[in-house]
Amino acid sequence: MMAMIYAALTGINPSLIAEIKMGRPRTLELTSAHNIITLSEVNPDSLIFMTSTDMEDLAPGDGGILVHVVGLSISMKRVVEYANPLFYEERERTSARVQIRYMCSSTIKSVESRGTGQATFVDAVKAQQYCAL
Repeated sequence: MMAMIYAALTGINPSLIAEIKMGRPRTLELTSAHNIITLSEVNPDSLIFMTSTDMEDLAPGDGGILVHVVGLSISMKRVVEYANPLFYEERERTSARVQIRYMCSSTIKSVESRGTGQATFVDAVKAQQYCAL
């Protein structure tokens, strides 16, 4: 089994991962800061690792899936909220939209980097599947 380093998206809803495993391409909109930072290090046409495990809890042996990045965009939106005619609050919201396609199941061999303000990378191996004839 050959392991490779992949960017890792963490804390993804398990039901969403199950839906992605069905094979249909999906577009996800992510708003969590750590996943946006990780996606800023990713290029279209690369593979990334996705797991339901929280970033802080990543450990060797955790399972997930490898997905192919078809498209990726990171954008910022300004949101203005009015409380009354004299007061308003302006916020900026950054989000990342990533279109992905399921490739295979995978397992973490080691966590290469993670932490506040930095991208998350894992060394992962593709799951081996065999069919009995």
